[in-house]
This record gives sequence, C-alpha cells and structure tokens, in this order.
Amino acid sequence: MSYSLYQASVPTFTRSLNAFLAVLDKAEAHAAAAKFDPQIYLTLRLRPDMYAFPRQVQAFCDHAKIAPHRVAGLEPPRYEDTEATLDELRARIRRTLDVIAAIDPKAIDAGAEREVAVPIGGGRKAMMSGATYLTHFALPNFYFHLTTAYDILRYAGAPIGKRDYLGAPPNVTIV
Repeated sequence: MSYSLYQASVPTFTRSLNAFLAVLDKAEAHAAAAKFDPQIYLTLRLRPDMYAFPRQVQAFCDHAKIAPHRVAGLEPPRYEDTEATLDELRARIRRTLDVIAAIDPKAIDAGAEREVAVPIGGGRKAMMSGATYLTHFALPNFYFHLTTAYDILRYAGAPIGKRDYLGAPPNVTIV
C-alpha cells in the first residue's frame, strides 16, 4: 500500500489542529485556576525576535490550509491576521479545519509532481514539486509554529504535556 500526499497532510494537520484546540482549553483553565487573565498569553513570545503567540497560531493555520491547496493546484483562501482573543484563535483553527476537510484527496495526490511556486521574499519564488514542497517545506514549517505556540503556553505554566501536543492519532486502538 502506498502512502499518499493526502494522508501525509490533511489527516496530520487535522489531528494537530484538534489537539491544539484542547491545549487552548487547558491553558485557559489554567489561567482561571491561577486567577490571571488568559489574554496575557497573547502577549507572550519565546524570544524578542520571534512571533508572539497569536502569530504562531496564525502561521501554523496558514501552513495547514495553504499546503494542500497549493499541492492540489488550488488557490488557498486568505485570512486576515486580526485575532485578538483566544476565542478568535479557536475560530481560526476551526475555519482551517473546515477548509482543509473540503479539499478533494485525489486532487492533493495528483499534485505530487505538480510544480509549486513558494514565495520566499524579495519578489522571489522557490519552485519545487508538490511532494517536495509538502514534505520539506510545509510540514516542517507547520510543526515549527505549532511547537512554538505549544512551548509558549507550556512556558507560561499551562499544565500540558507531550500527549496533549500529539493528540489522538487516527485509527489507533489502545488495548
């Protein structure tokens, strides 16, 4: 059985996005228990030269929605980066889940050899196959921003761990 680009992308993004929704719930519950405003999370960053928490969430959502669209040869939807609350970040994650669920798996799989243009700044584009783009650019970037957002909440004291980050893998039975 071959492993498809669809399997490597949409279900992976879906699992991680759903897991992060649960992480946000735990972080918000932690803020309530510790009696601080959860909006503080939105001001945090790991280092001064890194994106703050909301931009990390926006970035991993962007990679999750853009990658399957590009590979499928479709124009990805654009989101305004205006989220200013945890609820608005949750809404963006849910909107991303809805958008990627609507993409035809066959269109993604058909894009393995399709040339994909990736903007890299300065008006330049990196040209690569859909398979290379997904596995060597989109997925690593998605996980970078997802991990950084998770780390910000963990550093802030949210009681989250590796299992929270990983979420529930599909089609797994615990015996």
